[in-house]
Amino acid sequence: MGRNEELNPFAIAQRQLDEAAEILKLDPATHELLRWPMREFHIRIPVRMDDGTVKVFEGFRVQYNDARGPTKGGIRFHPKETFDTVRALAAWMTWKTAVMDIPLGGAKGGVICNPKEMSESELERLSRGYIRALAHYIGPNVDVPAPDVYTNPQIMAWMMDEYSKIVGYNAPGVITGKPLPLGGSAGRGDATARGGMYCIREAARVLGLELKGATTAIQGYGNAGSFAHKLGVELLGLKVVAVSDSKGGIYNPNGLDYEKVFAHKRETGSVINFPGAENITNEELLELDVDVLIPAALENQIGDWNADNVKAKIVAELANGPTTPEADEILFKKGVYVIPDFLCNAGGVTVSYFEQVQNFYLYAWDEKTVYERLDKKMTAAFHAVHEAAQKYGIHNRLGAYVVAVSRVAEAMKLRGWV
Repeated sequence: MGRNEELNPFAIAQRQLDEAAEILKLDPATHELLRWPMREFHIRIPVRMDDGTVKVFEGFRVQYNDARGPTKGGIRFHPKETFDTVRALAAWMTWKTAVMDIPLGGAKGGVICNPKEMSESELERLSRGYIRALAHYIGPNVDVPAPDVYTNPQIMAWMMDEYSKIVGYNAPGVITGKPLPLGGSAGRGDATARGGMYCIREAARVLGLELKGATTAIQGYGNAGSFAHKLGVELLGLKVVAVSDSKGGIYNPNGLDYEKVFAHKRETGSVINFPGAENITNEELLELDVDVLIPAALENQIGDWNADNVKAKIVAELANGPTTPEADEILFKKGVYVIPDFLCNAGGVTVSYFEQVQNFYLYAWDEKTVYERLDKKMTAAFHAVHEAAQKYGIHNRLGAYVVAVSRVAEAMKLRGWV
């Protein structure tokens, strides 16, 4: 598959499931039920714009599978949102909650819009309109949305408020990723990166790799990537030698100081042209001779066109879908240890689940408790995946699928669906 071919994310998700189904010898009905979402919603949201005109937005919600519990998944506001992307992400959320062994299913939502061209009041009306259209089909025991691309705690607050108005009581548990005063959880900000660091720590243990001073490159410097730089140094003693964002990357073999790089990015809008570092491309960053590579940007970054040039010992996927199925095979043959996305970046959904739990019993945990419980969950999930991959002699992504799919299939059987 070439670099620029349209990689349909849902077709990839189905293909990955099919491989796991074959290893698990799933019966045809179970396999068929897992290949498709259980419920899909297409909605139209009329929004009065600031100039008095009404614009109609197209929105989606996909509830993929709820055999293990209420569905859970983010809402994206994006001009190029597609239904197949939402479907694929809902499938991946199903496997992600199952691999983490939390009692939830998978969902995803989206609205086709450009938030950068909308005022705050227009965004608020759109957010409330989305909830009005779906209020009868979501809820703390049904489907719990969360923030995703171009949505944030403020948008979650409006959505929670709108749902509460409709049902007639305060319902903080309908949504996660809320601001702290409205029932958000401590430790949510850096949860995705922190969960990834716990996975890297466990991978180093099984590989016998010393992490103190281990050279590291990070592609992407948004929430996950920048926190990975900070926590990689603080928690694991990694030496981060390269980072990048959408404009390009920087490299310094002696290491990059997190505070200084973060300040430079805040002032200039990019990490490039950082004093004392050499500018490199995003493509070059992936092929650096480092111990740990952390793709934390977009999907389809490592494919059959460059997987052979990846020199890292560990690839920790903080992004969703950064590695194509073809690249998985190449990296596996080369002996590169990949920590697959729906294990590696599951810290976010795990702390979102903790937020739901805290909302249910009206009691907030402190940061230390959140981190301890996250560590425990991530460590258990990592070893379940590692053991499945070793048992079947397969790569870790397939190992993660085997663990997740077998758990969802078991829940469907116990319920008597299949």
